Amino acid sequence: MKNLRVLLSWVLASCGLLLAACASTPAAPASQGPTYDVILRGGTVYDGSGGAPFVADVAIQGDTLAALGDLKEARGRLEVDAQGLAVAPGFINMLSWATESLLVDGRSQSELRQGVTLEIFGEGSSMGPLNPAMRAEMIEQQGDLKFEVPWTTLGEYLEHLERRGVAPNVASFVGATTVRVHELGYADRAPTPEELERMRALVRQGMEEGALGVGASLIYAPAAYAKTDELIALARVASEYGGIYIAHMRSEGDRLLEAIDETITIGREAGLPVEIYHLKAAGRANWGKLDQALARIEQARQSGLRVTADMYPYTAGATGLDASMPPWVQEGGQKAWEERLKDPAVRQRVLKEMTTPGGNWENLFLAAGSPENILLIGFKNPALKPLTGKTLAQVAALRGKSPEETAIDLVIEDGSRVSTVYFLMSEENVRKQLALPYMSICSDVESVAAEGVFLKSSTHPRAYGSFAKVLGHYARDEKVLSLPEAVRRLTSLPAENLRLDRRGRLKPGHFADVVVFDAAKIQDHATYDKPHQYATGVHHVFVNGVQVLREGEPTGATPGRVVRGPGWKGARK
Repeated sequence: MKNLRVLLSWVLASCGLLLAACASTPAAPASQGPTYDVILRGGTVYDGSGGAPFVADVAIQGDTLAALGDLKEARGRLEVDAQGLAVAPGFINMLSWATESLLVDGRSQSELRQGVTLEIFGEGSSMGPLNPAMRAEMIEQQGDLKFEVPWTTLGEYLEHLERRGVAPNVASFVGATTVRVHELGYADRAPTPEELERMRALVRQGMEEGALGVGASLIYAPAAYAKTDELIALARVASEYGGIYIAHMRSEGDRLLEAIDETITIGREAGLPVEIYHLKAAGRANWGKLDQALARIEQARQSGLRVTADMYPYTAGATGLDASMPPWVQEGGQKAWEERLKDPAVRQRVLKEMTTPGGNWENLFLAAGSPENILLIGFKNPALKPLTGKTLAQVAALRGKSPEETAIDLVIEDGSRVSTVYFLMSEENVRKQLALPYMSICSDVESVAAEGVFLKSSTHPRAYGSFAKVLGHYARDEKVLSLPEAVRRLTSLPAENLRLDRRGRLKPGHFADVVVFDAAKIQDHATYDKPHQYATGVHHVFVNGVQVLREGEPTGATPGRVVRGPGWKGARK
């Protein structure tokens, strides 16, 4: 019995020692994958290629997309549940006029809430290069938006914007109009050989500062004074740096086909790709020309010239009352234009040309078909702001004058071209263009906000709705194009056209510009009567890896950078 007790004591003591030893041994570590700054979990990925979507996790490290796939073993310092939502590359606005609005509000709310992460500037006019007279004029012509102008070159402007802080990335063409004004002012004549060489030198400087190419806007004075050979000479410089030529063509209406021919000629002669800004057939009489226009583009593409285009998904455009008056009366700039309009003889000539078909200029007064189709949306003069949102016909009736006389009076009284919406296009043509595989999307307007100084003027609904309308109305609801194809048009297509470095795709190694949206609910809400209404359905937006929109609201972060073209002589793109 004694021996049994001893044996039991020994067994119990041994077990105790064993338990103590087990308790003091560290547990084997659980397997653990990498840690990333951000993981977007379980979203439906539209990678920008146009291919079928797939469910995957997306990891971001710093400013870069680090991984894409099944990342259940990985951990994110920030994790976002994207199940049931679409995850796509950030959208690229091929034509933005946010050059001034971003100086006032860097959040870019109207665009950000649609998923836009890159704003492209430079339709004919760019924010540099400036000479002293141009800089003084830029300050003097400011309306509701007030800002300082401490820069001279285009590169300095873009860097100034980045330093101030903006939510989206920004990039620009160098404006053919801007370099012309720099050397010739607003004169209606050809440059001398010496002036042309200085203009080419300015384009070269812009390209080396990171411009994407040369942009033109040929219906407006003084751009309309430039001949084809002048544009070819400037485009050749852009070609040397891998840039492209992009144009608001000389006509989108009565001479649409001839304008397309000119654009193609410039591309061929200068040896570079071309893009057509906001392609359209403007004016009811010209709606039937679209098929011929597209055939010309397709023929050029098949011949080996890269020709692409962009558009906004609306039947109305927006510009100014300058597009209702002949370019000759605008020679010399805004003040010279106003002084001429005060001369009774000049006024009578302008009135006649405004109402006479067949002129050699792009007459949007006639193209609109009626003054009821001309909507006034922006004035500088506080006394005229009550007219905002009225048609030219309504204001003419209030004043007891003809619509064309009223347009002239408004330009003089406002000291500006007066921001104007023109109803010009057919819905059938809008749908036909959206189906084209080489068509990307633009807003052709500033990036604004439904608050503060921006409410002093109206705007075109495209400011708040272009991208959401393509994804929601035209892709999801009307099935004019598939959702994967719509995403491609907003992302990789413009990135490829602009030759951008590591943008436009959800791909490891690319910059982390990412949009998370509800494909079933994304929707535009802005109308011509009530344009200041945000789109809905975009949940999260990241720019260079930093979250700038969270649950549909801006975070206040401003990680936007200057995105530069292939000719940049710096160290970072």
